[in-house]
Amino acid sequence: MPSLKDIRRRITSVKKTQQITRAMRMVAAAKLRRAQEAIESARPYAERMRETLVEVAASQGAEHPLLATRETVKNVDVVVISSDRGLCGAFNSNVLKRAEQEIAARDRTAERLAIATIGRKASEFFGRRRREQIVRSITTIARIDYAHAQQIAAALAQRFLSGESDEVWLVHSEFISTITQRPRVVKLLPLAPEPSQAATDKPPFTIEPSAEKLLALLVPKALEVEIFRALLDNQAGEHAARMTAMESATRNSEDMISRLTLQYNRARQAAITKELVEIVSGAEAL
Repeated sequence: MPSLKDIRRRITSVKKTQQITRAMRMVAAAKLRRAQEAIESARPYAERMRETLVEVAASQGAEHPLLATRETVKNVDVVVISSDRGLCGAFNSNVLKRAEQEIAARDRTAERLAIATIGRKASEFFGRRRREQIVRSITTIARIDYAHAQQIAAALAQRFLSGESDEVWLVHSEFISTITQRPRVVKLLPLAPEPSQAATDKPPFTIEPSAEKLLALLVPKALEVEIFRALLDNQAGEHAARMTAMESATRNSEDMISRLTLQYNRARQAAITKELVEIVSGAEAL
């Protein structure tokens, strides 16, 4: 049975841990508000950008290299986005598990599969398992801005245009609510519209100067916006998952402190009772 000193030391340790988890929950909640506002503002723009791309691409004779579907898919790139830090529950493990499933499924059909990681957790995970397949690794992004999405999009587009990749897939965590984040898989390249989205009729507007010139500006921008949305989604999901995890840890620490305090009081009462019995026994012996 632990001594009173050991129990007191453990209670003090748990209280210090509780202070840390409570502070981390408050910080995550403050960051979540800003991140949630950012992703909620970016989603309508990204969705409208995709709709506009579908409408313009449906125009007769409109073509762009990033829209071209390859007849034979030999080289596949998979981009995986994770967080840089832990202490956010199953946030990273869920997206990495889904990414590993997608990679394993496409690795069986493709001649060559390459992985690009964004975030330290993804870099470490695939660095241990598929180091030889990693072609690009961004270990940390301290602050997300549109320039990061532009750089990533330019690198992926260059690989696709040069023939190093025939398809590019993106795996990231989608922010649904404060308590719900789910892995999302989206096809980045080619940016071909889904069969259900492709319009067969002539669009109800006139494109000036031409659909080709508009696509030359619209397609790279759509790729950047999709990546930027994924980064914002991942950021909001990370803060939400960390806030939830730290809130749960704080509650667990409170329960542990209550149990340890009860154990300490019982041990202290037992020690007092034992001393009283010894005193009474000694008095009776005299």
